[in-house]
Amino acid sequence: MHRTRLGAALAAAALAASALVAVASPAAAADTELARNGGFEAGLTGWTCTAGSGSAVSSPVHGGSSALRAAPAGSDNARCSQTVAVRPDSAYSLSAWVQGSYVHLGASGTGTTDVSTWTGSAPTWQRLATTFRTGPSTTRVTVYLHGWYGTPAYHADDVSVLGPGGDPVTVPAAPTSLTAGTPGATSVPLSWNPSSGAEGYHLYRGAERIATVGGTSATATGLTPETSYSFRVSAFNEAGESPQSTAVTATTAAAGGGGELPAHALVGYLHASFANGSGYVRMADVPDSWDVVNLAFGEPTTATSGDIRFGLCPASECPNVESPAEFKAAIKAKQAAGKKVLISIGGANGQVRLASAAARDAFVSSVSKIIDEYGLDGLDIDFEGHSLSLDTGDTDFRNPTSPVIVNLISALKTLKARYGADFVLTMAPETFFVQLGHQFYGSGPWGGQDPRAGAYLPVIHALRDDLTLLHVQDYNSGPIMGLDGQYHSMGGADFHIAMTDMLLAGFPVAGDQNRVFPALRPEQVAIGLPASTQAGNGYTTPAEVNKALDCLTRGTGCGSYRTHGTWPALRGLMTWSINWDRFNDREFSRNFDAYPWS
Repeated sequence: MHRTRLGAALAAAALAASALVAVASPAAAADTELARNGGFEAGLTGWTCTAGSGSAVSSPVHGGSSALRAAPAGSDNARCSQTVAVRPDSAYSLSAWVQGSYVHLGASGTGTTDVSTWTGSAPTWQRLATTFRTGPSTTRVTVYLHGWYGTPAYHADDVSVLGPGGDPVTVPAAPTSLTAGTPGATSVPLSWNPSSGAEGYHLYRGAERIATVGGTSATATGLTPETSYSFRVSAFNEAGESPQSTAVTATTAAAGGGGELPAHALVGYLHASFANGSGYVRMADVPDSWDVVNLAFGEPTTATSGDIRFGLCPASECPNVESPAEFKAAIKAKQAAGKKVLISIGGANGQVRLASAAARDAFVSSVSKIIDEYGLDGLDIDFEGHSLSLDTGDTDFRNPTSPVIVNLISALKTLKARYGADFVLTMAPETFFVQLGHQFYGSGPWGGQDPRAGAYLPVIHALRDDLTLLHVQDYNSGPIMGLDGQYHSMGGADFHIAMTDMLLAGFPVAGDQNRVFPALRPEQVAIGLPASTQAGNGYTTPAEVNKALDCLTRGTGCGSYRTHGTWPALRGLMTWSINWDRFNDREFSRNFDAYPWS
Protein backbone atom coordinates (compact mmCIF):
# COMPACT_ATOMS: atom_id res chain seq x y z
CA MET A 1 0.00 0.00 0.00
CA HIS A 2 2.78 2.45 0.95
CA ARG A 3 4.72 1.47 -2.14
CA THR A 4 1.68 2.21 -4.31
CA ARG A 5 1.16 5.61 -2.75
CA LEU A 6 4.83 6.50 -3.16
CA GLY A 7 4.70 5.42 -6.81
CA ALA A 8 1.60 7.54 -7.33
CA ALA A 9 3.26 10.53 -5.71
CA LEU A 10 6.37 10.17 -7.86
CA ALA A 11 4.19 9.75 -10.95
CA ALA A 12 2.22 12.86 -10.04
CA ALA A 13 5.43 14.81 -9.50
CA ALA A 14 6.75 13.63 -12.84
CA LEU A 15 3.53 14.63 -14.57
CA ALA A 16 3.63 18.02 -12.90
CA ALA A 17 7.22 18.54 -13.99
CA SER A 18 6.45 17.50 -17.54
CA ALA A 19 3.47 19.87 -17.55
CA LEU A 20 5.76 22.78 -16.51
CA VAL A 21 8.12 21.97 -19.32
CA ALA A 22 5.23 21.57 -21.76
CA VAL A 23 3.88 25.06 -21.09
CA ALA A 24 6.57 26.52 -23.27
CA SER A 25 6.33 23.86 -25.97
CA PRO A 26 4.18 24.05 -29.10
CA ALA A 27 2.66 20.63 -28.33
CA ALA A 28 1.06 21.89 -25.09
CA ALA A 29 -0.68 24.68 -26.95
CA ALA A 30 -2.43 22.00 -29.01
CA ASP A 31 -3.83 20.21 -25.94
CA THR A 32 -7.58 20.74 -25.97
CA GLU A 33 -10.74 19.37 -24.42
CA LEU A 34 -11.86 16.59 -26.74
CA ALA A 35 -14.90 15.27 -24.86
CA ARG A 36 -18.12 16.50 -26.41
CA ASN A 37 -20.86 17.42 -23.98
CA GLY A 38 -18.80 16.09 -21.08
CA GLY A 39 -21.08 17.86 -18.61
CA PHE A 40 -24.26 16.41 -20.16
CA GLU A 41 -25.72 19.92 -20.40
CA ALA A 42 -27.07 18.94 -23.83
CA GLY A 43 -28.61 15.72 -22.60
CA LEU A 44 -27.00 12.66 -24.16
CA THR A 45 -25.84 14.46 -27.31
CA GLY A 46 -22.53 12.93 -28.35
CA TRP A 47 -23.02 9.87 -26.12
CA THR A 48 -24.36 6.39 -26.83
CA CYS A 49 -25.72 4.31 -23.94
CA THR A 50 -26.47 0.59 -24.25
CA ALA A 51 -30.07 -0.68 -24.11
CA GLY A 52 -31.47 2.77 -23.40
CA SER A 53 -29.80 2.71 -20.00
CA GLY A 54 -28.76 6.38 -19.81
CA SER A 55 -30.54 9.68 -19.26
CA ALA A 56 -29.64 13.24 -18.33
CA VAL A 57 -30.87 14.33 -14.88
CA SER A 58 -30.87 17.60 -12.97
CA SER A 59 -29.94 16.03 -9.63
CA PRO A 60 -27.46 15.08 -8.39
CA VAL A 61 -24.96 17.10 -10.44
CA HIS A 62 -21.29 17.89 -9.92
CA GLY A 63 -21.12 20.96 -12.12
CA GLY A 64 -23.59 22.86 -14.26
CA SER A 65 -27.23 21.86 -14.33
CA SER A 66 -27.13 18.31 -15.64
CA ALA A 67 -25.43 14.95 -15.18
CA LEU A 68 -25.64 11.40 -16.49
CA ARG A 69 -27.71 8.72 -14.77
CA ALA A 70 -27.25 5.18 -16.13
CA ALA A 71 -28.95 2.07 -14.75
CA PRO A 72 -27.56 -1.46 -15.28
CA ALA A 73 -30.24 -4.11 -15.88
CA GLY A 74 -29.85 -7.86 -16.31
CA SER A 75 -26.88 -8.57 -18.60
CA ASP A 76 -26.42 -4.87 -19.47
CA ASN A 77 -23.87 -2.86 -17.48
CA ALA A 78 -25.18 0.55 -18.66
CA ARG A 79 -22.19 1.47 -20.81
CA CYS A 80 -22.19 5.05 -22.11
CA SER A 81 -19.49 5.98 -24.60
CA GLN A 82 -18.31 8.39 -27.26
CA THR A 83 -15.50 8.34 -29.83
CA VAL A 84 -13.02 11.21 -29.91
CA ALA A 85 -10.56 12.23 -32.62
CA VAL A 86 -6.94 11.93 -31.49
CA ARG A 87 -3.43 12.16 -32.92
CA PRO A 88 -1.14 9.15 -33.30
CA ASP A 89 1.63 8.60 -30.75
CA SER A 90 0.30 11.23 -28.32
CA ALA A 91 -0.43 11.39 -24.59
CA TYR A 92 -3.92 12.00 -23.13
CA SER A 93 -5.52 12.35 -19.73
CA LEU A 94 -9.03 11.08 -19.04
CA SER A 95 -11.13 11.98 -16.00
CA ALA A 96 -14.71 12.12 -14.77
CA TRP A 97 -16.63 12.78 -11.57
CA VAL A 98 -18.79 9.84 -10.54
CA GLN A 99 -21.19 8.80 -7.83
CA GLY A 100 -22.44 5.27 -7.08
CA SER A 101 -21.18 1.70 -6.67
CA TYR A 102 -18.77 0.01 -9.05
CA VAL A 103 -18.43 2.85 -11.55
CA HIS A 104 -15.85 2.33 -14.30
CA LEU A 105 -14.10 4.88 -16.55
CA GLY A 106 -11.89 3.83 -19.44
CA ALA A 107 -10.59 4.20 -22.97
CA SER A 108 -10.47 1.55 -25.70
CA GLY A 109 -8.99 1.43 -29.19
CA THR A 110 -5.90 3.34 -28.07
CA GLY A 111 -3.56 1.34 -30.27
CA THR A 112 -1.33 0.71 -27.25
CA THR A 113 -2.63 -0.41 -23.85
CA ASP A 114 -6.30 0.28 -23.23
CA VAL A 115 -6.89 1.70 -19.76
CA SER A 116 -9.61 1.79 -17.15
CA THR A 117 -10.11 2.80 -13.56
CA TRP A 118 -13.02 2.31 -11.17
CA THR A 119 -14.40 2.85 -7.72
CA GLY A 120 -16.22 0.28 -5.65
CA SER A 121 -18.09 2.89 -3.66
CA ALA A 122 -18.64 6.61 -4.22
CA PRO A 123 -21.53 7.75 -2.00
CA THR A 124 -20.62 11.34 -2.91
CA TRP A 125 -18.92 12.77 -5.99
CA GLN A 126 -15.50 11.20 -6.55
CA ARG A 127 -13.00 11.93 -9.31
CA LEU A 128 -11.71 9.06 -11.44
CA ALA A 129 -8.67 9.71 -13.62
CA THR A 130 -6.25 7.82 -15.85
CA THR A 131 -3.91 8.44 -18.78
CA PHE A 132 -3.22 6.71 -22.06
CA ARG A 133 -1.02 7.01 -25.11
CA THR A 134 -2.15 6.43 -28.67
CA GLY A 135 -0.47 4.07 -31.12
CA PRO A 136 1.45 5.12 -34.22
CA SER A 137 -1.64 4.99 -36.47
CA THR A 138 -4.48 5.65 -34.00
CA THR A 139 -6.84 8.49 -34.96
CA ARG A 140 -9.95 7.54 -32.93
CA VAL A 141 -10.35 6.41 -29.31
CA THR A 142 -13.56 5.43 -27.52
CA VAL A 143 -13.99 6.67 -23.95
CA TYR A 144 -16.65 5.10 -21.79
CA LEU A 145 -18.33 4.81 -18.43
CA HIS A 146 -20.21 1.82 -17.12
CA GLY A 147 -21.61 0.31 -13.94
CA TRP A 148 -21.83 -3.31 -12.91
CA TYR A 149 -24.47 -6.01 -13.38
CA GLY A 150 -27.29 -5.99 -10.86
CA THR A 151 -26.13 -2.82 -9.07
CA PRO A 152 -28.12 0.42 -8.71
CA ALA A 153 -27.83 3.30 -11.15
CA TYR A 154 -24.65 5.35 -11.19
CA HIS A 155 -24.13 9.07 -11.95
CA ALA A 156 -21.33 10.79 -13.87
CA ASP A 157 -20.50 14.38 -14.74
CA ASP A 158 -17.77 16.60 -16.15
CA VAL A 159 -16.06 13.96 -18.29
CA SER A 160 -12.78 15.29 -19.70
CA VAL A 161 -10.34 14.08 -22.35
CA LEU A 162 -7.31 16.38 -22.60
CA GLY A 163 -4.64 16.13 -25.28
CA PRO A 164 -3.82 17.11 -28.84
CA GLY A 165 -6.89 17.05 -31.04
CA GLY A 166 -7.02 14.87 -34.10
CA ASP A 167 -7.98 15.86 -37.60
CA PRO A 168 -11.42 17.44 -37.71
CA VAL A 169 -14.18 14.91 -38.24
CA THR A 170 -15.96 15.39 -41.54
CA VAL A 171 -19.35 14.19 -42.68
CA PRO A 172 -18.95 10.79 -44.38
CA ALA A 173 -19.79 10.27 -48.03
CA ALA A 174 -23.07 8.66 -49.07
CA PRO A 175 -22.94 4.84 -48.96
CA THR A 176 -22.67 3.09 -52.31
CA SER A 177 -23.94 -0.16 -53.81
CA LEU A 178 -27.17 -0.39 -51.82
CA THR A 179 -28.54 -3.82 -52.73
CA ALA A 180 -31.77 -5.63 -51.88
CA GLY A 181 -31.62 -9.34 -51.17
CA THR A 182 -34.41 -11.81 -51.83
CA PRO A 183 -37.60 -10.22 -50.43
CA GLY A 184 -39.96 -12.09 -48.16
CA ALA A 185 -43.66 -11.40 -47.89
CA THR A 186 -43.16 -8.79 -45.16
CA SER A 187 -39.42 -8.09 -45.16
CA VAL A 188 -36.54 -7.08 -47.42
CA PRO A 189 -32.86 -7.65 -46.53
CA LEU A 190 -30.55 -4.80 -47.57
CA SER A 191 -26.79 -4.31 -47.65
CA TRP A 192 -24.34 -1.64 -48.81
CA ASN A 193 -20.65 -0.73 -48.90
CA PRO A 194 -19.13 1.01 -45.87
CA SER A 195 -18.47 4.75 -45.85
CA SER A 196 -15.13 5.92 -44.48
CA GLY A 197 -15.48 7.62 -41.10
CA ALA A 198 -19.08 6.51 -40.54
CA GLU A 199 -20.19 5.70 -37.00
CA GLY A 200 -23.48 4.20 -38.22
CA TYR A 201 -26.13 4.22 -40.90
CA HIS A 202 -29.76 5.32 -41.23
CA LEU A 203 -32.08 3.26 -43.42
CA TYR A 204 -35.01 4.99 -45.13
CA ARG A 205 -38.16 3.60 -46.69
CA GLY A 206 -39.37 6.42 -48.89
CA ALA A 207 -39.03 9.54 -46.71
CA GLU A 208 -39.35 7.62 -43.41
CA ARG A 209 -36.30 6.61 -41.39
CA ILE A 210 -37.00 3.02 -40.35
CA ALA A 211 -33.74 1.80 -38.80
CA THR A 212 -30.36 2.90 -37.46
CA VAL A 213 -27.56 0.31 -37.43
CA GLY A 214 -23.84 0.15 -36.79
CA GLY A 215 -23.04 -2.30 -39.60
CA THR A 216 -23.61 -2.36 -43.34
CA SER A 217 -26.77 -4.43 -43.48
CA ALA A 218 -30.33 -4.22 -42.18
CA THR A 219 -33.71 -5.82 -42.77
CA ALA A 220 -36.80 -3.72 -43.47
CA THR A 221 -39.75 -5.43 -41.77
CA GLY A 222 -43.47 -4.92 -41.26
CA LEU A 223 -44.07 -4.62 -45.00
CA THR A 224 -47.15 -5.55 -47.01
CA PRO A 225 -47.01 -8.61 -49.29
CA GLU A 226 -46.81 -8.04 -53.06
CA THR A 227 -45.95 -4.34 -52.66
CA SER A 228 -43.12 -2.29 -54.18
CA TYR A 229 -40.89 -0.26 -51.83
CA SER A 230 -38.04 2.20 -52.36
CA PHE A 231 -35.08 2.26 -49.94
CA ARG A 232 -32.11 4.55 -49.38
CA VAL A 233 -29.34 4.61 -46.79
CA SER A 234 -27.19 7.38 -45.30
CA ALA A 235 -24.05 7.40 -43.16
CA PHE A 236 -23.49 9.51 -40.07
CA ASN A 237 -20.89 10.44 -37.46
CA GLU A 238 -20.51 13.23 -34.93
CA ALA A 239 -20.05 15.75 -37.75
CA GLY A 240 -23.44 15.00 -39.28
CA GLU A 241 -25.34 12.84 -41.76
CA SER A 242 -24.30 12.17 -45.33
CA PRO A 243 -26.54 12.53 -48.37
CA GLN A 244 -28.69 9.50 -49.01
CA SER A 245 -27.56 6.77 -51.36
CA THR A 246 -29.07 5.99 -54.72
CA ALA A 247 -32.43 4.31 -54.17
CA VAL A 248 -33.06 0.61 -54.61
CA THR A 249 -36.54 -0.78 -55.27
CA ALA A 250 -37.81 -4.17 -54.13
CA THR A 251 -41.19 -5.89 -54.30
CA THR A 252 -42.27 -8.14 -51.47
CA ALA A 253 -43.35 -11.72 -52.15
CA ALA A 254 -46.86 -13.09 -51.95
CA ALA A 255 -48.13 -13.83 -48.47
CA GLY A 256 -47.30 -17.28 -47.20
CA GLY A 257 -48.08 -18.86 -43.88
CA GLY A 258 -50.65 -21.49 -44.66
CA GLY A 259 -54.40 -21.83 -45.05
CA GLU A 260 -57.02 -19.46 -43.78
CA LEU A 261 -57.64 -19.28 -40.05
CA PRO A 262 -60.33 -17.33 -38.23
CA ALA A 263 -59.36 -13.78 -37.32
CA HIS A 264 -59.00 -15.01 -33.74
CA ALA A 265 -58.18 -18.68 -33.36
CA LEU A 266 -58.03 -21.19 -30.51
CA VAL A 267 -55.21 -23.75 -30.77
CA GLY A 268 -55.00 -26.88 -28.66
CA TYR A 269 -52.92 -30.05 -28.38
CA LEU A 270 -54.73 -33.39 -28.47
CA HIS A 271 -53.09 -36.30 -26.62
CA ALA A 272 -53.49 -38.65 -29.57
CA SER A 273 -50.53 -41.01 -29.06
CA PHE A 274 -50.42 -41.43 -25.28
CA ALA A 275 -52.48 -41.37 -22.10
CA ASN A 276 -52.08 -39.39 -18.90
CA GLY A 277 -54.24 -38.27 -16.02
CA SER A 278 -56.40 -36.03 -18.20
CA GLY A 279 -58.01 -38.91 -20.07
CA TYR A 280 -58.20 -39.76 -23.77
CA VAL A 281 -60.35 -37.59 -26.10
CA ARG A 282 -61.44 -39.06 -29.41
CA MET A 283 -60.96 -36.81 -32.43
CA ALA A 284 -64.71 -36.84 -33.14
CA ASP A 285 -65.34 -35.56 -29.59
CA VAL A 286 -63.06 -32.50 -29.85
CA PRO A 287 -65.38 -29.49 -29.28
CA ASP A 288 -65.98 -27.05 -32.12
CA SER A 289 -64.24 -24.29 -30.12
CA TRP A 290 -60.87 -25.55 -31.33
CA ASP A 291 -59.77 -24.04 -34.64
CA VAL A 292 -56.38 -25.79 -34.81
CA VAL A 293 -55.84 -29.27 -33.39
CA ASN A 294 -52.22 -30.33 -32.94
CA LEU A 295 -51.78 -34.10 -32.72
CA ALA A 296 -49.34 -34.84 -29.90
CA PHE A 297 -46.86 -36.20 -30.76
CA GLY A 298 -44.79 -37.47 -33.65
CA GLU A 299 -41.50 -38.68 -32.16
CA PRO A 300 -38.17 -39.86 -33.64
CA THR A 301 -36.90 -43.43 -33.56
CA THR A 302 -33.69 -42.00 -32.06
CA ALA A 303 -32.75 -38.43 -31.20
CA THR A 304 -30.49 -38.06 -34.25
CA SER A 305 -32.24 -40.26 -36.84
CA GLY A 306 -34.70 -37.67 -38.14
CA ASP A 307 -37.10 -40.59 -38.67
CA ILE A 308 -40.43 -39.45 -37.18
CA ARG A 309 -43.18 -41.92 -36.28
CA PHE A 310 -46.78 -41.40 -35.17
CA GLY A 311 -49.47 -43.81 -34.05
CA LEU A 312 -52.65 -43.73 -32.02
CA CYS A 313 -52.60 -44.41 -28.29
CA PRO A 314 -52.55 -48.19 -27.62
CA ALA A 315 -55.87 -49.61 -26.45
CA SER A 316 -54.12 -50.91 -23.34
CA GLU A 317 -53.51 -47.30 -22.29
CA CYS A 318 -56.57 -45.69 -23.87
CA PRO A 319 -59.51 -48.13 -23.71
CA ASN A 320 -61.79 -45.75 -25.63
CA VAL A 321 -59.36 -45.11 -28.50
CA GLU A 322 -60.96 -45.10 -31.95
CA SER A 323 -59.77 -47.17 -34.90
CA PRO A 324 -57.35 -45.59 -37.41
CA ALA A 325 -60.18 -45.43 -39.96
CA GLU A 326 -62.46 -43.64 -37.48
CA PHE A 327 -59.65 -41.29 -36.57
CA LYS A 328 -59.00 -40.36 -40.21
CA ALA A 329 -62.71 -39.89 -40.88
CA ALA A 330 -62.99 -37.58 -37.86
CA ILE A 331 -60.07 -35.51 -39.17
CA LYS A 332 -61.85 -35.07 -42.50
CA ALA A 333 -65.02 -34.02 -40.69
CA LYS A 334 -63.09 -31.40 -38.72
CA GLN A 335 -61.51 -30.09 -41.90
CA ALA A 336 -64.89 -29.94 -43.60
CA ALA A 337 -66.02 -27.73 -40.71
CA GLY A 338 -63.10 -25.35 -41.38
CA LYS A 339 -60.71 -26.68 -38.73
CA LYS A 340 -56.99 -27.38 -39.21
CA VAL A 341 -55.37 -30.58 -37.98
CA LEU A 342 -51.56 -30.73 -37.72
CA ILE A 343 -48.97 -33.25 -36.62
CA SER A 344 -46.89 -31.87 -33.75
CA ILE A 345 -43.30 -33.10 -33.66
CA GLY A 346 -41.30 -33.34 -30.44
CA GLY A 347 -42.74 -32.65 -27.03
CA ALA A 348 -40.91 -33.07 -23.75
CA ASN A 349 -39.85 -36.65 -24.55
CA GLY A 350 -39.28 -36.35 -28.30
CA GLN A 351 -35.75 -34.98 -28.73
CA VAL A 352 -35.04 -34.25 -32.41
CA ARG A 353 -31.53 -33.26 -33.50
CA LEU A 354 -31.07 -32.99 -37.26
CA ALA A 355 -27.29 -32.94 -37.03
CA SER A 356 -26.68 -34.41 -40.49
CA ALA A 357 -27.99 -34.14 -44.03
CA ALA A 358 -29.20 -37.74 -43.75
CA ALA A 359 -31.27 -36.88 -40.66
CA ARG A 360 -32.66 -33.82 -42.45
CA ASP A 361 -33.77 -35.88 -45.44
CA ALA A 362 -35.24 -38.60 -43.21
CA PHE A 363 -37.22 -35.93 -41.37
CA VAL A 364 -38.71 -34.58 -44.60
CA SER A 365 -39.56 -38.05 -45.86
CA SER A 366 -41.06 -39.41 -42.64
CA VAL A 367 -43.06 -36.28 -41.79
CA SER A 368 -44.44 -36.22 -45.34
CA LYS A 369 -45.64 -39.82 -44.90
CA ILE A 370 -47.51 -38.91 -41.71
CA ILE A 371 -49.11 -35.86 -43.32
CA ASP A 372 -50.15 -37.86 -46.36
CA GLU A 373 -51.42 -40.88 -44.43
CA TYR A 374 -53.72 -38.86 -42.19
CA GLY A 375 -54.53 -36.10 -44.68
CA LEU A 376 -53.21 -33.36 -42.38
CA ASP A 377 -53.06 -29.60 -42.98
CA GLY A 378 -49.53 -29.04 -41.82
CA LEU A 379 -46.91 -29.27 -39.13
CA ASP A 380 -46.26 -27.97 -35.61
CA ILE A 381 -42.68 -27.82 -34.32
CA ASP A 382 -42.57 -28.42 -30.55
CA PHE A 383 -38.85 -29.09 -30.11
CA GLU A 384 -37.92 -28.94 -26.44
CA GLY A 385 -35.06 -30.01 -24.17
CA HIS A 386 -31.82 -30.42 -26.11
CA SER A 387 -33.27 -30.59 -29.63
CA LEU A 388 -31.94 -27.14 -30.58
CA SER A 389 -28.65 -25.61 -29.49
CA LEU A 390 -26.08 -23.28 -30.96
CA ASP A 391 -22.49 -24.32 -31.59
CA THR A 392 -19.68 -22.21 -30.17
CA GLY A 393 -19.10 -19.23 -32.45
CA ASP A 394 -22.64 -19.26 -33.86
CA THR A 395 -23.55 -15.76 -32.66
CA ASP A 396 -25.74 -14.20 -35.37
CA PHE A 397 -29.36 -15.42 -35.56
CA ARG A 398 -29.59 -14.02 -39.10
CA ASN A 399 -26.83 -16.29 -40.39
CA PRO A 400 -26.85 -19.52 -38.34
CA THR A 401 -24.09 -22.10 -38.80
CA SER A 402 -25.04 -24.87 -36.33
CA PRO A 403 -26.06 -28.01 -38.29
CA VAL A 404 -29.12 -28.77 -36.13
CA ILE A 405 -30.43 -25.26 -36.88
CA VAL A 406 -29.47 -25.09 -40.56
CA ASN A 407 -30.87 -28.56 -41.30
CA LEU A 408 -34.18 -27.85 -39.55
CA ILE A 409 -34.62 -24.64 -41.54
CA SER A 410 -33.85 -26.49 -44.76
CA ALA A 411 -36.26 -29.32 -43.91
CA LEU A 412 -39.13 -26.95 -43.11
CA LYS A 413 -38.59 -24.95 -46.28
CA THR A 414 -38.62 -28.18 -48.28
CA LEU A 415 -41.91 -29.27 -46.68
CA LYS A 416 -43.43 -25.85 -47.31
CA ALA A 417 -42.42 -25.99 -50.97
CA ARG A 418 -43.72 -29.54 -51.31
CA TYR A 419 -47.22 -28.77 -50.00
CA GLY A 420 -47.64 -25.19 -51.19
CA ALA A 421 -49.23 -22.01 -49.91
CA ASP A 422 -51.97 -23.74 -47.90
CA PHE A 423 -49.47 -25.62 -45.72
CA VAL A 424 -49.93 -24.61 -42.08
CA LEU A 425 -46.68 -24.20 -40.13
CA THR A 426 -46.74 -23.44 -36.40
CA MET A 427 -44.13 -23.46 -33.65
CA ALA A 428 -44.43 -23.82 -29.87
CA PRO A 429 -41.04 -22.99 -28.32
CA GLU A 430 -40.47 -22.32 -24.64
CA THR A 431 -39.51 -18.80 -23.50
CA PHE A 432 -35.96 -20.08 -22.87
CA PHE A 433 -35.51 -20.54 -26.61
CA VAL A 434 -37.05 -17.22 -27.68
CA GLN A 435 -37.45 -14.29 -25.27
CA LEU A 436 -34.41 -15.24 -23.19
CA GLY A 437 -32.45 -14.47 -26.36
CA HIS A 438 -32.95 -10.80 -25.55
CA GLN A 439 -30.31 -11.27 -22.81
CA PHE A 440 -28.38 -14.41 -23.75
CA TYR A 441 -27.75 -16.03 -27.11
CA GLY A 442 -26.06 -19.41 -27.30
CA SER A 443 -22.86 -19.90 -25.35
CA GLY A 444 -22.14 -16.18 -25.64
CA PRO A 445 -19.10 -14.30 -26.92
CA TRP A 446 -16.90 -15.69 -24.14
CA GLY A 447 -18.50 -19.11 -23.71
CA GLY A 448 -20.02 -20.52 -20.56
CA GLN A 449 -23.69 -19.78 -21.28
CA ASP A 450 -26.29 -22.44 -22.02
CA PRO A 451 -25.96 -23.01 -25.80
CA ARG A 452 -29.74 -23.51 -26.06
CA ALA A 453 -30.53 -19.92 -25.04
CA GLY A 454 -32.40 -18.18 -27.86
CA ALA A 455 -31.83 -21.16 -30.18
CA TYR A 456 -35.27 -20.95 -31.83
CA LEU A 457 -34.65 -17.38 -33.04
CA PRO A 458 -32.75 -18.28 -36.24
CA VAL A 459 -35.46 -20.84 -37.13
CA ILE A 460 -38.33 -18.40 -36.57
CA HIS A 461 -36.48 -15.66 -38.43
CA ALA A 462 -35.66 -17.82 -41.46
CA LEU A 463 -39.26 -19.09 -41.69
CA ARG A 464 -41.07 -15.86 -40.77
CA ASP A 465 -42.61 -15.51 -44.23
CA ASP A 466 -43.80 -19.14 -44.16
CA LEU A 467 -44.89 -19.18 -40.53
CA THR A 468 -48.61 -19.36 -39.83
CA LEU A 469 -48.45 -19.13 -36.04
CA LEU A 470 -45.89 -18.77 -33.28
CA HIS A 471 -47.35 -19.64 -29.90
CA VAL A 472 -44.57 -19.49 -27.32
CA GLN A 473 -45.23 -21.51 -24.18
CA ASP A 474 -45.70 -18.85 -21.50
CA TYR A 475 -45.49 -21.56 -18.85
CA ASN A 476 -42.93 -23.84 -17.21
CA SER A 477 -40.69 -20.78 -17.42
CA GLY A 478 -38.34 -18.95 -15.13
CA PRO A 479 -38.41 -15.13 -14.86
CA ILE A 480 -37.62 -13.44 -18.18
CA MET A 481 -36.45 -9.88 -18.77
CA GLY A 482 -38.83 -7.78 -20.88
CA LEU A 483 -38.19 -4.75 -23.05
CA ASP A 484 -38.62 -2.59 -19.94
CA GLY A 485 -35.44 -4.05 -18.43
CA GLN A 486 -37.43 -5.74 -15.67
CA TYR A 487 -37.90 -9.42 -14.92
CA HIS A 488 -41.41 -10.84 -15.35
CA SER A 489 -42.71 -14.04 -13.81
CA MET A 490 -45.34 -16.42 -15.15
CA GLY A 491 -48.84 -16.87 -13.80
CA GLY A 492 -50.39 -13.44 -14.35
CA ALA A 493 -51.34 -11.01 -17.10
CA ASP A 494 -48.05 -9.11 -16.79
CA PHE A 495 -45.98 -12.07 -18.00
CA HIS A 496 -48.09 -12.61 -21.11
CA ILE A 497 -48.15 -8.89 -21.88
CA ALA A 498 -44.37 -8.51 -21.61
CA MET A 499 -43.53 -11.73 -23.49
CA THR A 500 -45.99 -11.03 -26.33
CA ASP A 501 -44.91 -7.38 -26.61
CA MET A 502 -41.38 -8.61 -27.35
CA LEU A 503 -42.60 -10.67 -30.30
CA LEU A 504 -44.75 -7.87 -31.71
CA ALA A 505 -42.20 -5.07 -31.20
CA GLY A 506 -38.97 -6.95 -31.93
CA PHE A 507 -35.93 -6.93 -29.66
CA PRO A 508 -32.11 -6.76 -29.69
CA VAL A 509 -30.59 -10.22 -29.42
CA ALA A 510 -28.12 -10.55 -26.53
CA GLY A 511 -28.54 -6.79 -26.04
CA ASP A 512 -26.86 -6.02 -29.38
CA GLN A 513 -28.63 -3.08 -31.03
CA ASN A 514 -27.10 -4.09 -34.37
CA ARG A 515 -28.79 -7.52 -34.23
CA VAL A 516 -32.46 -6.90 -33.72
CA PHE A 517 -34.95 -9.76 -34.05
CA PRO A 518 -37.66 -8.11 -36.20
CA ALA A 519 -41.26 -7.98 -35.06
CA LEU A 520 -43.70 -10.64 -36.20
CA ARG A 521 -47.09 -9.74 -37.63
CA PRO A 522 -49.82 -9.85 -34.97
CA GLU A 523 -51.82 -12.39 -36.95
CA GLN A 524 -48.79 -14.73 -36.65
CA VAL A 525 -48.79 -14.65 -32.86
CA ALA A 526 -50.86 -16.48 -30.27
CA ILE A 527 -50.28 -16.74 -26.51
CA GLY A 528 -49.54 -20.19 -25.08
CA LEU A 529 -50.96 -21.10 -21.66
CA PRO A 530 -51.75 -24.24 -19.62
CA ALA A 531 -55.45 -25.15 -19.54
CA SER A 532 -55.48 -26.02 -15.85
CA THR A 533 -53.28 -26.16 -12.77
CA GLN A 534 -52.58 -29.83 -13.56
CA ALA A 535 -51.42 -29.05 -17.10
CA GLY A 536 -48.27 -27.12 -16.23
CA ASN A 537 -46.66 -24.47 -14.06
CA GLY A 538 -47.84 -20.96 -14.85
CA TYR A 539 -51.60 -21.50 -14.87
CA THR A 540 -53.35 -18.16 -15.46
CA THR A 541 -56.91 -17.50 -14.34
CA PRO A 542 -59.48 -16.47 -16.98
CA ALA A 543 -59.62 -12.97 -15.47
CA GLU A 544 -55.85 -12.55 -15.92
CA VAL A 545 -55.98 -14.01 -19.43
CA ASN A 546 -58.62 -11.45 -20.36
CA LYS A 547 -56.59 -8.67 -18.78
CA ALA A 548 -53.62 -9.61 -21.01
CA LEU A 549 -55.83 -9.67 -24.11
CA ASP A 550 -57.38 -6.30 -23.19
CA CYS A 551 -53.92 -4.75 -22.91
CA LEU A 552 -52.50 -6.21 -26.11
CA THR A 553 -55.53 -5.70 -28.35
CA ARG A 554 -57.05 -2.54 -26.82
CA GLY A 555 -54.28 -0.90 -24.81
CA THR A 556 -56.31 -1.03 -21.58
CA GLY A 557 -55.56 -2.61 -18.21
CA CYS A 558 -51.84 -3.01 -18.89
CA GLY A 559 -50.75 -2.35 -15.32
CA SER A 560 -47.23 -0.98 -14.92
CA TYR A 561 -45.93 -2.38 -18.23
CA ARG A 562 -46.08 -0.06 -21.24
CA THR A 563 -46.46 -1.94 -24.51
CA HIS A 564 -44.90 -0.77 -27.76
CA GLY A 565 -48.19 -0.81 -29.61
CA THR A 566 -51.74 -2.14 -29.66
CA TRP A 567 -52.52 -5.17 -31.81
CA PRO A 568 -56.22 -5.91 -32.35
CA ALA A 569 -55.20 -8.51 -34.98
CA LEU A 570 -53.46 -10.71 -32.37
CA ARG A 571 -54.38 -14.19 -33.59
CA GLY A 572 -55.50 -15.80 -30.35
CA LEU A 573 -54.56 -18.39 -27.72
CA MET A 574 -52.90 -21.80 -27.59
CA THR A 575 -53.16 -24.25 -24.73
CA TRP A 576 -51.78 -27.46 -23.41
CA SER A 577 -54.11 -29.14 -23.85
CA ILE A 578 -57.54 -30.05 -25.23
CA ASN A 579 -57.54 -33.03 -22.86
CA TRP A 580 -56.70 -30.95 -19.79
CA ASP A 581 -59.29 -28.37 -20.79
CA ARG A 582 -62.00 -31.04 -20.85
CA PHE A 583 -60.71 -32.34 -17.50
CA ASN A 584 -61.13 -28.79 -16.12
CA ASP A 585 -64.75 -28.48 -17.34
CA ARG A 586 -63.64 -26.54 -20.44
CA GLU A 587 -62.75 -23.42 -18.45
CA PHE A 588 -60.11 -22.30 -20.97
CA SER A 589 -62.08 -22.77 -24.19
CA ARG A 590 -65.32 -21.38 -22.71
CA ASN A 591 -63.47 -18.24 -21.67
CA PHE A 592 -62.00 -17.87 -25.18
CA ASP A 593 -65.43 -18.29 -26.76
CA ALA A 594 -66.89 -15.62 -24.49
CA TYR A 595 -64.11 -13.05 -24.90
CA PRO A 596 -65.29 -9.90 -26.79
CA TRP A 597 -62.56 -9.66 -29.42
CA SER A 598 -64.19 -6.69 -31.15
